[in-house]
Amino acid sequence: MKNTSTSALTEFQRMRPRMFGIAYRMLGSRADADDMVQEAWLRWSGGEAPPNLASVDAWLVTIVTRLCIDRLRGLKQEREDYIGPWLPEPLITHEADSPEMRLELLGDVSTAFMLMLERLGPEERAVFLLHDVFDFDYVDIAAIMGKNEAACRQLLHRARERAQTDKQRFAVDPAVHLDVLGRFAQAMRSGDRALMASLFTGDAIFSGDGGGKVLATMRVVVGADKIARFYASFAERHPQIAFESATINGLPGLLGTVNGKADTVMSFAFEGARISAIYIVRNPDKLALAGTAFA
Repeated sequence: MKNTSTSALTEFQRMRPRMFGIAYRMLGSRADADDMVQEAWLRWSGGEAPPNLASVDAWLVTIVTRLCIDRLRGLKQEREDYIGPWLPEPLITHEADSPEMRLELLGDVSTAFMLMLERLGPEERAVFLLHDVFDFDYVDIAAIMGKNEAACRQLLHRARERAQTDKQRFAVDPAVHLDVLGRFAQAMRSGDRALMASLFTGDAIFSGDGGGKVLATMRVVVGADKIARFYASFAERHPQIAFESATINGLPGLLGTVNGKADTVMSFAFEGARISAIYIVRNPDKLALAGTAFA
């Protein structure tokens, strides 16, 4: 029996930010996350939920998580065949976004964190996110995954070993972040290579994602001097790109536009007061939604 009442829609909309937050972290793609949420709506409105449902929240989280696991398995070959470095689709938050959505995207969506998740298998990633990010207990995770608690504990243990990280690694002082970002933008505009090099750790990396559709680096660039040489002349080589500050994956970054259309998105990782990584997304498929607010 279809479930399209106003109350059913209200329940679903209440859970939309949480479902999107799980799906984006699982898949690294806003478009794919939107698809998973839409599929969950079709199942919810189509009456697939049992008649005496104990928890709407648990049912919707279970559906989205399992859809994402299946989708992630299907993406394996696609990611392996990707041209050049693959980076997650950037999330650019806006004032028009709902407070609930902004809260769901507030932490643990940095590009560095998202790339760390790429080391994990689909089920490991799901358990890691459910437990360490969304604070589900093992009883609930076991029900969502359709496994026993011991198996879920083992998946989490394996995920943490592969990740070899903790949340503190991705923490950064916002004031420091903004200050360094301002000096980076200044160096990029002025072409000051010495200033640019001083902003990076010695083993900093630069990774660009053009998806084989636009010009971008085909390999990861390592080293402060190499990155400084590239970016010190960036403004001179690309005078048509206008950069502005933006909140990208929950942190300050830079959004480059050409004639008002997103062309380049830069996000950063830090070690103390220095930049340890720059991630630049130019693949137009990943920037199609860059100027739009979340539903």
